[in-house]
Amino acid sequence: MDSWNEPCQACGSAGQPLTKFSLGKDFFGRPYDRLSPLADQNPKWYCAPCSMHKNLQRDFRDIRTEFEKLRADQGSELSRGDEFRRASLRLQEIRTILSAPQQHSPFLNGHDVTLLMERLNTLTMPV
Repeated sequence: MDSWNEPCQACGSAGQPLTKFSLGKDFFGRPYDRLSPLADQNPKWYCAPCSMHKNLQRDFRDIRTEFEKLRADQGSELSRGDEFRRASLRLQEIRTILSAPQQHSPFLNGHDVTLLMERLNTLTMPV
């Protein structure tokens, strides 16, 4: 993709480098691979700010998934006290970023982050 002539597929800005992240680790350090035959046919390319917000969305989604597992008494990364604290801190960071002036996210809603924080705070932190 000619990253200087194509627009960001999240915000529509053009004239800047675009990136696509396909391999990496989730918030809890587990490997993931977003490459798939379907994704390769229609890859998404984002500018630097939108890439950051996409990573915030991924972390939020990972934490929310583990929260749901914890509530359902399934094996959850949040059952470990250090991961619970780290996830709580990350949600605070995400909320702070989203509440900054001119930090509209095409992927996340600040209200959803606050709601998950409140729900997480209703649980007793594991030791």
